[in-house]
Formats: sequence, C-alpha cells, structure tokens
Amino acid sequence: MTDDRGGTPGSQAQERIVPMRLQKFLARAGVASRRGSEDLMTAGRVTVNGEVVTELGAKVDPLVDVVAVDGATVSLASGPVYFALNKPTGVMTTMSDPQGRPTVASLMPPGYPGLFPVGRLDFDTEGLLLLTTDGDLAQKLLHPRHHVPKTYYVEVDGVPTEEDLSRLREGVELDDGKTAPAEARLLKRQGRGAAIELTIREGRKRQVKRMASAVRHPVMFLRRTKFGNVELGDLRPGEVRELTSEEVEGLRAGA
Repeated sequence: MTDDRGGTPGSQAQERIVPMRLQKFLARAGVASRRGSEDLMTAGRVTVNGEVVTELGAKVDPLVDVVAVDGATVSLASGPVYFALNKPTGVMTTMSDPQGRPTVASLMPPGYPGLFPVGRLDFDTEGLLLLTTDGDLAQKLLHPRHHVPKTYYVEVDGVPTEEDLSRLREGVELDDGKTAPAEARLLKRQGRGAAIELTIREGRKRQVKRMASAVRHPVMFLRRTKFGNVELGDLRPGEVRELTSEEVEGLRAGA
C-alpha cells in the first residue's frame, strides 16, 4: 500500500523509487517552487527523456527518466542553490527581457535551470541581489509578515536634518500609505549632498526613492548593501558568489 506521496508510509527510499508528479520532482530537486515548476512546464521548458512535457499531471520515475529544464539535466541530488550578486546599474532584475535589455541572467554561472531573483532592484540601482532555485524560501523572504530587513547606502541631494531622519525612522506618508518605521542615519556630507544608510522592512515599489523624496532629499545614487543576514561585502558590480551554509541557515531562521 502506498501513501499519498507515492511511497510506503515512513519510507523515503521507497518514495524515490516509484513515480511522482513532475512538478513535485522539480520542486524537490530545487529547480523552483511547486507553482514555479508548473510554470516552467506550461512554458514548454521541461523535457522528460528528450520530449517536452506540459501536462501538469505527468509523472516521472526519478531512477529511470531523464528530466531537463532548458536543456540542463536535473536530479533529486541537485538540491537548491543560493547566490549573491552585486547587480550593476543598467541591468534588469529578470532572467529574460523581451526588449533585449541586459538582464541578471547574463551575469550568473550556467547550469542552474530554474534560477530566479529574490525580489528586485530597479534598473538604475545597484547592489546585493539574491538569486536561488529555492522557491519556498524566496516566498518566505518576500512575504510581508516576515519583515526581513534590507539595508541601503543612499546618496541624496541636500543634507538631511535630524528631523528628516526622524521622519524616516517613524515612517513617512506615501501615496499607498504610511511606511513602517525604518532605521536611518547620516553617514557623511559630500558637496551639496549627503550619504545616508537606510534599513527598511517592507518591499514596496521604489520605496527607498519615494521615502527620500518625501523628506525632500531625492536619491542621486542607490546601492543595497544587506538583505537579512547576507551582506554585499567586497563584491564588485557584476560579481557573484555562492552563499555559505551559515548564510542560508540565517535566511531560513529570519524567514
């Protein structure tokens, strides 16, 4: 008798021998979340033994069938991967762009089907961007209830006063509502402007730029330096590295 996962109750070894739904296989292999795996299938990017499979009810035998995404073979032993990229300005935070603009996909090492960015950075913003095949963790990191902190180095026009910084800390009114309290501090004055450090725990569109404009100090340059427990460090624009196991565990703990 089999359980609803396709194997004998309490036996993971047996579970891997019998067929399982293709999207479940892809999710377990770390290609994407279950929903993301279904999207890959319906887009015609998944093959089984060389044949494109788009039917969501299709099953595979992990010990017999050869599964590939975008031509790259995947297996249950693959597991999810986690990368940190210093996204340069002028690069889209997508894996493809219909207008032919440069994307972060061109900066990533090959051989990782299902890789996608966790959230986004604006076209003209640089800094720390996480990319992974772990759809479940990505969803948790981006969910509003977890309030994962994200820190930015911000160069603004003019020099914010202590009152300006206090408004950022307390939350400012935007057209979609008041922002949650943030952490803000003045780093240095430079010419007619200044550099500040801002840490937010929300993910609204263009939030940092809008917050700065709300206190009348438009952003001139923006770089994300930290996401949760992961720091940009000395990565130069365009450089990428794998996260350490400690960093991954820290992200899971924070989510």
